Amino acid sequence: MGTRRVLVIDDEQIILDSISKILTEENFRVDTTLKGGTGISHAINEPYDLILTDIRMPDLDGLKVLREIRRLKPGIPIIIVTGYATISSAVEAMHLGATNYIEKPFTPEQLVETVISAISKCMNEPPEAETLIHQKEMRRILKRGASDARFCRQILQDGVRALKKYGLTDHETLALVTGDADWIADQIGILPRDQEKWLMVIAAQRDLAVAFF
Repeated sequence: MGTRRVLVIDDEQIILDSISKILTEENFRVDTTLKGGTGISHAINEPYDLILTDIRMPDLDGLKVLREIRRLKPGIPIIIVTGYATISSAVEAMHLGATNYIEKPFTPEQLVETVISAISKCMNEPPEAETLIHQKEMRRILKRGASDARFCRQILQDGVRALKKYGLTDHETLALVTGDADWIADQIGILPRDQEKWLMVIAAQRDLAVAFF
């Protein structure tokens, strides 16, 4: 497979050191960062072959890390690093475009196998197009979200499950559950103020949840 470049994003230095040691011994070139925001910057500006990222970090929700990387580099495989308490979030990330997840603690063999499998999978599968396909459904959800507080709470609590019946693409669902008003407006046009405000609430609540994790 040759030398591959991997970026690891995690707020625990011990995890960064462990993954770096294991993958370096397998001929991977590994960069690490403790910050989700810094990880996004590295990911979009450097030619990485794979990203490993924690699902919950103090500075940024892991789904937002996934969202921003997939927005600009949809072809990069992304593996979610998770603990038992956040497995449900990792599974949600899988539904939103993450390639796989690995649970802490993991063995060197599990890590290497997961990384190689993710790279191979993404080499053989073209990335989903970063375009809005279901305009009618998106407008329906936005209109309901802006007027239905219960629906808003449901999305915050259930994430992907709350939107499953609408048949959206990964990009569309991820934009909604992270409150990505900019991407949605780029696809649909200027949003009504109440819908834009609703998306801002979704984004703020996710950030608040991370802050208190």
